Amino acid sequence: MKAVAIVTTVFSLFFATFLTTPNLKSMNAKPSIYDISITGLTGEKIDLSTFKGKKILIVNTASECGFTKQFTDLQKLHENYQDKLVIIGVPCNQFGGQEPGNSQEIQSFCQVNYGVTFIMTEKVDVKGDNQHPLYQWLTKKELNGVKSSSVKWNFQKYLIDEQGNLIDYYFSLTNPMSSKITKQL
Repeated sequence: MKAVAIVTTVFSLFFATFLTTPNLKSMNAKPSIYDISITGLTGEKIDLSTFKGKKILIVNTASECGFTKQFTDLQKLHENYQDKLVIIGVPCNQFGGQEPGNSQEIQSFCQVNYGVTFIMTEKVDVKGDNQHPLYQWLTKKELNGVKSSSVKWNFQKYLIDEQGNLIDYYFSLTNPMSSKITKQL
């Protein structure tokens, strides 16, 4: 009788624990980029989950950088691949103070000088103590499941696949129209 009571107690504890513990797959699942949102340059919330099914190219930008001319090729990439690619420009002032403008100044600069029609976000930190959650995900292997990196300079690019997985990142010297990027599209 005691053995039956012990077995019953063990089974009760097992099922109580099993039913209240998330399944193992969800316990080991990496965070999704689709759980992240960022504020747009004009103040609207950009929910990255709306881009499921498309690739995403995320680029930290700066108006006064030697690589600023890449806005031209980012716009060309946007126009050529907008049916399957979303480009998100993320202004950042952490590299040489090369993005000193406010949101209105950044928006005007991008539109007037480069005809930018792809998504631009608020100015954020891409590294350091105030690193935006988007860049935490992009740069930390424990979050993106692929590799760790650090943002070295303006116009570093991160490419995400249609399922929200990090494909790779490209340093500033890699032109947006480079075959390193376009062959992935």
